Amino acid sequence: MSESHGDEQQSAPKAPVTLIQDTVTPGTEEALRERHTARAQSAAERTKAACRHAGVEADPAAVIAVPTEAAAKAANALRLSADALAALAKGAPDPAADARHARNAAAAAVLAALIARSQGADELSGAAHHAALKASQAAGTAAGREGMGRSEVLNAEADAAEAAAVAAARAAGWM
Repeated sequence: MSESHGDEQQSAPKAPVTLIQDTVTPGTEEALRERHTARAQSAAERTKAACRHAGVEADPAAVIAVPTEAAAKAANALRLSADALAALAKGAPDPAADARHARNAAAAAVLAALIARSQGADELSGAAHHAALKASQAAGTAAGREGMGRSEVLNAEADAAEAAAVAAARAAGWM
């Protein structure tokens, strides 16, 4: 019996090795940053295009804490997108933080889509706004506690939702 018990104790240290193998390596963190950055850049382009389509060229001076007018909302959306992209360009890769920046860019694109939709509420504009919402939600899920920016499945869903949002924005004539 003691030999059997001894064998069990010798096999116990294998669990930490498995955990170490499951952690994100620096190369993987860089690849994740590139993926999150690409999604954030795409969302930022949707933000710019939706604002342009709505005829709202944001004035940086229009950024205010609680925007009520379309120009101020557009300025805030563009600033949020720019801030997200700037944050992704700084520091060492951090998949959780990088995913949050991509989520912030997607959220800004929802605001811009709402502005564009209000300028011409047709079926395609409604679909583009809905797709922007789905992309933002998927980006939020990928950045959330379950994925922390590292989940391949959640990142793939966010990438697919972003691609669908781009397609919907194009169909609406925003891009």
